[in-house]
Amino acid sequence: MKLLFVHAHFDDFEFTAAGTFELWRRRTGGQVRRKVLVCTDGCAGHHFRTRAETGRLRLAEQQESARLGGYEFELLRLPDGRVPREACLRVDIPLLAALWKGIRDFQPDYLFCPPLPADPLAGVHVDHVAVARAVREVAYMINVPHAFTPEYPADETRSEPCPVPVIVAVYDGYQFGANTHDLAVDVEPAFEDIARLTWCHQSQIREWLPWVGRHQMEPPADFAAWRQTLRARFERKRRELGLAGPGAVEVFTVTAWGEIPDPERLFQDFPNLVPEPDRHAALRRRLQRWRGD
Repeated sequence: MKLLFVHAHFDDFEFTAAGTFELWRRRTGGQVRRKVLVCTDGCAGHHFRTRAETGRLRLAEQQESARLGGYEFELLRLPDGRVPREACLRVDIPLLAALWKGIRDFQPDYLFCPPLPADPLAGVHVDHVAVARAVREVAYMINVPHAFTPEYPADETRSEPCPVPVIVAVYDGYQFGANTHDLAVDVEPAFEDIARLTWCHQSQIREWLPWVGRHQMEPPADFAAWRQTLRARFERKRRELGLAGPGAVEVFTVTAWGEIPDPERLFQDFPNLVPEPDRHAALRRRLQRWRGD
């Protein structure tokens, strides 16, 4: 089993899917490869550090998270070697080509990415929307071997098939007013892991996020204070999504961008699902309709 998380920024993984990836690792006894692909340089999100300093610091924080979490990490590079610029991400041929190569090189079973908002009244982060659009637009091309050989030359007379993954959208805290889900994973057993991995991003949780003023949080004084803040964030997410009960959850929406999964396989693969019979029945019907079953 191989899981690929594709998103815009350093720390997007930890706040949306780190618990699920950890529970997947535990359930398989480590027989799963988990990789995070970040699509921007991290230089923009700060208020007193320079762009160059911010980019270096945020990269180091992500690398430390990967070390602690035991997952693979890669920074997306365009065909010319550049890393896309934070706060300015746009869907163009170089971005599509780079994503195409990154996905084909890893060949994941499941690809996790940001959602594409359907509601024009919903709030957005431009980089999140760009990654969502790019994944959607490149999805069909994953098994098209000549799609980007001008950018990545290869022997066009010899091609191997490349499996297309199931593509799943994660929760987006910037998509105010439009978040929903098909699957909720109870990640309470991995809460301490999530806390440790998010704590790696000190420049975000102690400096930038409190300053930018969109996250209802004060700078945490220490790790204990951060655990309380993180707990409050999970509780707020539950209220937003109408999920009863305490405990940390991560939520996901199944798209038709890639492979249409067999619903029973999906329910078996995802670890520690929160029982939601009506929602799961609706997802099963949708997938069966998409598959023509």
